[in-house]
Amino acid sequence: MTTLLPTSIVGSLPKPSWLAQPETLWSPWKLEGDALTEGKQDALRIAVHEQRRAGIHVISDGEQTRQHFVTTFIEHLSGVDFEQRETVRIRNRYDASVPTVVGAVGREKPVFVDDAAFLRTQTDQPIKWALPGPMTMIDTLYDRHYKSREKLAWEFATILNQEARELEAAGVDIIQFDEPAFNVFFDDVRDWGVATLERAAEGLRAETVVHICYGYGIKANTDWKATLGSEWRQYEQTFPLLQRSAIDVVSLESHHSHVPMELVELIRGKKVMLGAIDVASTMIETPEEVADTIRKALAYVDAGDLVPSTNCGMAPLPRDVALGKLAALSAGARIVRDELDPPAG
Repeated sequence: MTTLLPTSIVGSLPKPSWLAQPETLWSPWKLEGDALTEGKQDALRIAVHEQRRAGIHVISDGEQTRQHFVTTFIEHLSGVDFEQRETVRIRNRYDASVPTVVGAVGREKPVFVDDAAFLRTQTDQPIKWALPGPMTMIDTLYDRHYKSREKLAWEFATILNQEARELEAAGVDIIQFDEPAFNVFFDDVRDWGVATLERAAEGLRAETVVHICYGYGIKANTDWKATLGSEWRQYEQTFPLLQRSAIDVVSLESHHSHVPMELVELIRGKKVMLGAIDVASTMIETPEEVADTIRKALAYVDAGDLVPSTNCGMAPLPRDVALGKLAALSAGARIVRDELDPPAG
């Protein structure tokens, strides 16, 4: 029997303090060698346990085995030099020192497949794995080789498709592509962004998700959000394109954002992962707040197509806050589930 309003998280959970510095993006590992491998697996086990204990239905790794949702994948590719660094503007929002593309990019071996296979052994629930999308990958690099954002995106799409097919073979049920860049580069999204995303997902039997958000709850992102006015209508540019795409699920930011809920109507017919948890605040939502966000969305998406989720990853949050938010997400979804399908008895 399929669960109504199954819950899921978008990406990261905070790492244990013995593995990496808490509340920090790109936090260096505190372990090395075999101890690091074992520590990552222990952290992944904990992430699975905490999600299951909170009542989350679709289990992910919480990104416990990677430092960052984009750069960790890129680190494993040939053609990218992490010693040659340049400062670039990330998503037109903040400057960052990034590696350089110096030659043809390639994937010489699987990147996350062993980690995903380990995740598969930890639960019999559906599992989801996140990969960076092609456009967000190129936005996190300096390109000295292709000198074309589009050419590099197509190369990355092919590499991502190789990885995604092997993740599927390792037992992953849902493959998510993170594309926060879709909220910024609207002309590129229209001209080739959706097409490269579809290439990354080509031929998969696993359910495919594209996640588009307004970023982690870090100062550069919250400062940017403050400039966006009383209504955030960026999704209006991309949702009609995604509605016609081959991607199965669209993941979006909602709770405590200024995204008008009626924009969800633009992806009618797709499954919707609805961000009902604010990751830019340490305030833990009440179950009723979560339920209210879900109820509002149900005017624009069928209940059978709605997956209550988080707005984005929770890596920068304190662990107790993240766990409280997981519990609130689950409890809020349960309230609405019981309203739609009252328990017998």
